This record gives sequence, C-alpha cells and structure tokens, in this order.
Amino acid sequence: MIKDIIKEAETRMQGAIQALDDDLSRIRTGRATPALVEKIPVEYYGVPTPLMQLASISVPEPRSLLIKPFDPSTVKNVERAILSSNLGLTPNNDGKSIRLNLPPLTEDRRQELVKVVSRRVEEARIAVRNVRRDLMRDLKELESEKMISEDDQKRGEGDLQKTTDRFVEKIDNLGKEKEQEILEV
Repeated sequence: MIKDIIKEAETRMQGAIQALDDDLSRIRTGRATPALVEKIPVEYYGVPTPLMQLASISVPEPRSLLIKPFDPSTVKNVERAILSSNLGLTPNNDGKSIRLNLPPLTEDRRQELVKVVSRRVEEARIAVRNVRRDLMRDLKELESEKMISEDDQKRGEGDLQKTTDRFVEKIDNLGKEKEQEILEV
C-alpha cells in the first residue's frame, strides 16, 4: 500500500518536472530552437492550432528560424500569431515561408529571463511539495483507519520525503542549466 503511494508520488512529481521542462524550453535564450515557437496557437479555419501541426520549423542558422507552412494560404495567419505572441520577434514573410531572426539578448533582458526561470522553478517546487502534502495526508488517514501501523506510516513518510527531495534536486538542476544557457553570451 505504501509502495503504491510512493509510486503515485513519483508519477505526479514527474509530471511537475515535465511541465517545468516544457515551460523552460519555450523561454528564449541566445540560440534559436524550434521549441520557441512550436506551441504558438495559429488560427486555422477558426480553430486555434499549434504551429508545429501547420508547418515545418527548422534552424538554418544559430540565430534564425525558418517556418514553412504546409498550406501556403496559412502564411498570413502564422505571421499574425507570431506577432501576437509575446516573443518580441518580427517575422519576415516571402509569401511561402517565414524567417525569424533572433536579435542578441541585452544584459537587462537576460536578467529578466533569469527571474522568469526562477519563478517557474519555484512553481514546480511548490507543485512537488503539494503532491507530498496530499500523500502525507493519505498516509495519516490510512494509519487512523488502522489499515497500516504507525511504524509503517513513519517509514512511508520518510520514503515520501526522500522522493520529494530527489525531485526538488532535479528541478533545481533544470533551473541552473537554463540560467547558464540564458547568461551564456
């Protein structure tokens, strides 16, 4: 029973790490990456559709992205979606494809992005701690209903804390890696 709770904790905490990883991949660094734009919603026949489903996204140079819509009639919609996103990028449209040139980041912008990363990392830590809190409550309920002994409850809480610490460390490492990537000139 305790093993099931620990397994559930690992699954839910891994979800928090995956969400953080997705968030961090969308934060702009000095280098171009398709993850920067692939989830931007584009209006396609009245339905918001992720850009990655409407176009191929490539990186021809370290500081530029090339977006080639599968349907050339969607070029204007893709361009509009990029402009309305908060990336601060200006698309260059040649009728068939869109080129995005990423300007070098200023020092102020780098510091802002580091703060954003710190905020996202803290949100992920909170999510992991919330999972721990919920499952600690479950352990206490099991003990109060006499389904497990008090010793098993204490052992389970210890295992749950070790699991939490392991996931918080992973989150911290992800945050440090992203900060280094942003501050790299």
